[in-house]
Amino acid sequence: MASFRAFLNSPVGPKTTHFWGPVGNWGFILAGLADTQKPPELISGPMTGVLCVYSALFMRFAWVVNPRNHFLMVTHASNEVVQLYQLSRWATGQRNLQQEEEKATS
Repeated sequence: MASFRAFLNSPVGPKTTHFWGPVGNWGFILAGLADTQKPPELISGPMTGVLCVYSALFMRFAWVVNPRNHFLMVTHASNEVVQLYQLSRWATGQRNLQQEEEKATS
């Protein structure tokens, strides 16, 4: 019980925005996971790239901020993995589309 009370009152506990911010960011991860079921033609390459950069930057921030926020770092690391997977799907889809267009014109 004492450890739970310590968690509740910690600088990154649920009484702070340092907790609820990462909880909200799980929406990005869930949306990315839902998008893995959609065709790669629907993926926005530029937006996925921006989300990759965003998560990489904020992983670094979560590590250097005092107190260190492990929950935020795990959240952004998870989003980075999902977005990199989506970016690879987008790149493969673009390459396949280009090859199909080349076959059609030749």
